[in-house]
Amino acid sequence: MKLPVRQKTQFSLVYLLIAVVVLSLVQSWLLAPRTVEIPMSKFLQLVREGKVEKVSLTDREIRGTLKPGALPAPQPGPGDKVRSLVGVDQPLTTFTTTRIPGIDDGSLVKELEQHKIEFSGRVESTFWRDFLFGWIVPLGLMVGIWLFLMRRMSGGPTQALSFGRSKAKIYDRKELKTTFADVAGVDEAKAELIEIVDFLKNPKKYQRLGGRIPKGVLLVGPPGTGKTLLARAVAGEADVPFFFLSGSEFVEMFVGVGASRVRDLFEQAKEKAPCIVFIDELDAIGKTRAGATGFVGGHDEREQTLNQLLAEMDGFDSSKGVIIMAATNRPEVLDAALLRAGRFDRQVVVDKPDVKGREAILQVHARNVILAPSVDLRVLAARTPGMAGADLANLMNEAALLAARKGKDAVDMADLDEAVDRVIGGLERKSRVLSEKERDIVAHHEIGHALVASSLPQADPVHKVTIIPRGVGALGATYQLPLEDRYLLTRSELEDRIAVLLGGRAAEEVVYGEISTGAHNDLERATEMARLMVTQYGMSEHLGPMTFGGGQQALFLKGAGIAAEREYSEDTARTIDSETRAIIDRIYDRVRGLITDRKLVLLAAAAELKAKETLEGDRLRHLLAGEPVEEKR
Repeated sequence: MKLPVRQKTQFSLVYLLIAVVVLSLVQSWLLAPRTVEIPMSKFLQLVREGKVEKVSLTDREIRGTLKPGALPAPQPGPGDKVRSLVGVDQPLTTFTTTRIPGIDDGSLVKELEQHKIEFSGRVESTFWRDFLFGWIVPLGLMVGIWLFLMRRMSGGPTQALSFGRSKAKIYDRKELKTTFADVAGVDEAKAELIEIVDFLKNPKKYQRLGGRIPKGVLLVGPPGTGKTLLARAVAGEADVPFFFLSGSEFVEMFVGVGASRVRDLFEQAKEKAPCIVFIDELDAIGKTRAGATGFVGGHDEREQTLNQLLAEMDGFDSSKGVIIMAATNRPEVLDAALLRAGRFDRQVVVDKPDVKGREAILQVHARNVILAPSVDLRVLAARTPGMAGADLANLMNEAALLAARKGKDAVDMADLDEAVDRVIGGLERKSRVLSEKERDIVAHHEIGHALVASSLPQADPVHKVTIIPRGVGALGATYQLPLEDRYLLTRSELEDRIAVLLGGRAAEEVVYGEISTGAHNDLERATEMARLMVTQYGMSEHLGPMTFGGGQQALFLKGAGIAAEREYSEDTARTIDSETRAIIDRIYDRVRGLITDRKLVLLAAAAELKAKETLEGDRLRHLLAGEPVEEKR
């Protein structure tokens, strides 16, 4: 970023002043006469020997000039070596000696007259020296240290005293190359923002009829869904400057700095209008002020920053072409004043993509990746339910790295499948060697999941089963391939999902007559799902169509590690527990009966899984159906 002419002039004057001071010090050091300090006795001896040329008497010392050769040449020091290199050779001609306190000058003056030595007296003032070294130098050091700290804390050498300057990164039109063509899977959000682009390009079209474009646009969605990318695409489509900064960059340790940065940000935006100002992670400064005052009070700096942001959004005119955009994944914690009309008027939901959206996102990220002809991105999109745009970008990059590591010329479907496993389950733990007994338990456990999933009508089809350890605690995994994205689930579908989760534990009990610790995560998820059926979905026969606790507030408190206040009685709590247990027990009995009936299929498939470590495709489907499997030659 280019500096203004005034700032360049200030820098030039500073550099010139520094150069003059350095040259003066070097010159005075090189050209200053070489001086030696001698004792009073030596001085009197040199006077009597006629080797002193002239003398200057002060209150504290005697300074004088010696005749050449009066003293032997000392050993050369660093300064003498430098002088000899630059061609400045100075003989030892000057001296100083400290006067003895209380001695009369009469005898010394007579002796100087007797040897015809030129002498003079001078009253030495120590005021300026004491003032310089007692006040100016210490204060100068303190100011210098303070300026240095200010410069480091303000973020750059050109902002030594600019705490209140905005830290926004400004991207001009040439730097913004992102457009809507680079954003996929959020068609509804793009349709909402096209109006903003059109206004920035043709403001008179809306002003002609008295229309007013929204001052603020809030992008709401889970992490990784592309909120920042979408804001950059709006600026790229509109061909306007883009101001980018995070909400945390407003807040400093000094109260008032954030408010000053907000003012400076809006002043810069008005100068660059039309433009887009994007504040990422708005909740860093926009949290609600209702509960800010606790036992120790609120956060004054954050509240002042928020107040200034609210005032600036009220004060500026959107017809100038300045659009404020912000992003957050926690809209429930934002202050109500931010969301009222006249500030962030419009909220655009940027949700996780469906299967079509995931396929479109994969196509965008596959532009720069060489794919094999056998790659089917739709199948890959179906394997990745719940993944956001950032996850899919990471998946495609992992597949490219895996293919390059193997020396392939193109990324094939096997690389993409392995990349999915790595993103979902983590890296393979080849160093984790299981005993023979543990491999048996894991194999039967995973086949138990797969067997139940293949036997229930409402369960998603099984895609792959593996006993290769991945991640932190996963010793194996069963992957299902949803046929479509589901937004509503019936009671029977929820019960089938719980049944699949309980299939591993039931298989261990049927085969070994005892259970292991491998089902702890399955039990946690199954219990949570059953409890939601009772407390949130109204699927309990005894409690009926009612909800108990929960909601957005409870989720927020749970995420913050705060226990939510219970809104029901102890009797209701006991009923909830008993209803949850009844659901789990009923489904578990059903699963255990299914596993018992198909125990031979379970044993055969587990033996095959133990030998192959991974089963998928037609081979897995034939094994789970109890059909013979033909070996490939």
